[in-house]
Amino acid sequence: MSAQNSAGIQTLLDAEREAQRIVKQEIPSSALTVKDRTKRVKDARSEAQKEIEDYRKEKDEEFKKFEAEHSSGNKKAEADADQDAESKIKEIKASGGKSGKKVVDDLLQAVTNVEPEVPDRVAAPP
Repeated sequence: MSAQNSAGIQTLLDAEREAQRIVKQEIPSSALTVKDRTKRVKDARSEAQKEIEDYRKEKDEEFKKFEAEHSSGNKKAEADADQDAESKIKEIKASGGKSGKKVVDDLLQAVTNVEPEVPDRVAAPP
């Protein structure tokens, strides 16, 4: 990736040099008026900005393509995980349906029939 980045930077530097060459063209500087120089600088800047935008669009497209190629494995893993989770949920619901009434009855039994006991570490009253 860094080779592509340095190539892109080199392209931008070349565009800047070209813009400077356009501004300085072979007309003697005394023949150019301030207005002409300003216009040439603005034109060169707008051209350089256009090249930067084109470069940015190109790199964005490359990134989207790279992302699409490398994220497909994640989608498959995500689908597998979802499927596993769904099967586990079905197992839990089936298990709850089978023994749910017994669990509720056991809880009610434990709550309503309390048998108090003295802990071992507490001394028994004399």
